[in-house]
Amino acid sequence: MYFTDRGIEELVERRGDEQVTLEWLGERLRDFVDLNPEFETPIERLATYLARLDDPDDEDA
Repeated sequence: MYFTDRGIEELVERRGDEQVTLEWLGERLRDFVDLNPEFETPIERLATYLARLDDPDDEDA
């Protein structure tokens, strides 16, 4: 199990029944980076990955 699995499991356990918009998620990611600028690159990569997830023409996703 990766260390991040614990955080993901907590997220699902605590908030798994909620529905959120991508706009809401984007704002929370911005808030997180504002508070933790050292995570700017990983958050950027995650956001790009999610944005391109269903793009068959994008070989980087």
